[in-house]
Amino acid sequence: MSGYPKIVVTPPGPKARELAKKDENLISPSYVRFYPLVVETGKGCIVGDVDGNEYIDLNSGLVCLNVGHNHPKVISAIKNQCDRFLHYSNTDFYYKEVVNLAERLADITPGNFEKKIFFGNSGAEAVEAAIKLAKWHTRKQLFIGFISAFHGRTIGALSFTASKPTQRRYFSPLMPGVTHVPYPYCYRCPFKQTYPDCRYWCVDFIDEFVFQKYVPPEDVAAILFEPIQGEGGYIVPPPEYFQKLKKLADKYGILLIDDEVQAGIGRTGKWFAIEHWNVEPDILCSAKALASGLPLGATISKAKVMDWVGGSHANTFGGNPLACVAAMAVISAIKEEKLMENATKQGAYIMKRLEELKEKSEIVGDVRGKGLMIGMELTENKESKKPVPKKASEVMMRSWKRGVAVITCGVSTIRIAPPLNITKELTDAALEIIEDVVKEVEKEA
Repeated sequence: MSGYPKIVVTPPGPKARELAKKDENLISPSYVRFYPLVVETGKGCIVGDVDGNEYIDLNSGLVCLNVGHNHPKVISAIKNQCDRFLHYSNTDFYYKEVVNLAERLADITPGNFEKKIFFGNSGAEAVEAAIKLAKWHTRKQLFIGFISAFHGRTIGALSFTASKPTQRRYFSPLMPGVTHVPYPYCYRCPFKQTYPDCRYWCVDFIDEFVFQKYVPPEDVAAILFEPIQGEGGYIVPPPEYFQKLKKLADKYGILLIDDEVQAGIGRTGKWFAIEHWNVEPDILCSAKALASGLPLGATISKAKVMDWVGGSHANTFGGNPLACVAAMAVISAIKEEKLMENATKQGAYIMKRLEELKEKSEIVGDVRGKGLMIGMELTENKESKKPVPKKASEVMMRSWKRGVAVITCGVSTIRIAPPLNITKELTDAALEIIEDVVKEVEKEA
């Protein structure tokens, strides 16, 4: 047995409740917490709360801790950098930590072409930079985004985000010129078609009904997409989708912007998820797991596309040396410890277990994913496919109370995204709890 999870007091315990109450009085109500987990410690794939409970972490700190909590290489790199200097603004001066990381990112991102990198502080900033860069390079103003997408909450990124009305309510007008099209969500095809008989109508629709009717393709700067939709429900496109989308983009000279903020840095068993489809984007956005939870975003572009001039885009804190050395340690750890291989292995095992649960359970409607980016969509039954957000929330809450930190996405999907170094022992312990909870919830009215 793994010895985890360890629940010593039913969560939330008294200390957690006390801090959550203070938080409610002091912190912005715009935050939405999944449950009152008050984190005190983190080590590997285990997170501890203030009351002494220890949970198996299937969230990876919102997919930021691909190498686990407090990885020794990351901690050592940060401590060593702390002894040297903390900040001197990469925008206005030089330091080697930025150049070293840029070289490494140019090496691991898709494409053998020359690249240039802009560093920011978050995924939203990486997306904002990509949007501005596409406008600068093309001198065009229109964009294509996707329904159910999540790209961030700053005004530019929010203009593409389309996963929940509450994220956009009262914030209009947003950046003009963004047209949303259906994402290839085969389990719930927006066109009510069935793969593969659909022949990828979702791509042809963009050409025949968007470009030919009301969005002049010659005015479109870029198509912004997630290779696997995250917040939207861990939705994985069918095999040829991105090849066909690239062909469409090439037809009209449109840039492809790949948002890998959640799916990148080894999460799916490859450095970046788009590699599963052998497509090389013009611009790629990274953040979250890049610096193991430290604020860092990167916009990696073809060098010929990143042709803007001095002063056209910059910031103060992007490329902070602490975050850069942490990112270097993350990349080294993933390579040296073969964590992408483990993500593929453990992910296949989890998918197999969940598929077996799906065969026995009426409420498990779909299981999908790549590597350790896995979604289990819950439904009323297999025939209706009606989403059951209350049951998904109940599965999440009961799993947490029994020691598995897991959250939802989409309307009623359980997202499973543990650190890439999770062991089979911890995987089994977590899955046993989730499977039991699903069976309990299914029996109840």
